[in-house]
Amino acid sequence: MELTVLTYTYVEDVSSRRTPYRDAHLALADRFMEREELLIVGAIGAPPYGALLVFTSRAAAEEFADADPYGEAGLITERRVDPWNVVRHAPLPDSS
Repeated sequence: MELTVLTYTYVEDVSSRRTPYRDAHLALADRFMEREELLIVGAIGAPPYGALLVFTSRAAAEEFADADPYGEAGLITERRVDPWNVVRHAPLPDSS
C-alpha cells in the first residue's frame, strides 16, 4: 500500500502562537478525514516541534498543506511531502 506523508517543522514557540489558528487547522483536518483522504494526523514532540500527517495521495497532501492556516500564519518553517510504501501494518487501536 502506498500512502503519502506530509511532515512539518514548526517555529520554536508554536504552542503559544498556534491558538488563534488551531480551530481552523483542525477543521481542515476534519474535512480531509471526512473525504477519507487524511488517515492520521498529530504533533511530534512535547512540546511540539513538528507534525506528521498521513494521506491517501500526494495531491491531497499538497492541497492540505497549501490551505493550512498554520502555514498562512508562518508557524511552519519546513514542509515535506514524501511517498510512504507501507509493507506491513497492524490495526490501529480504537482512539475513542
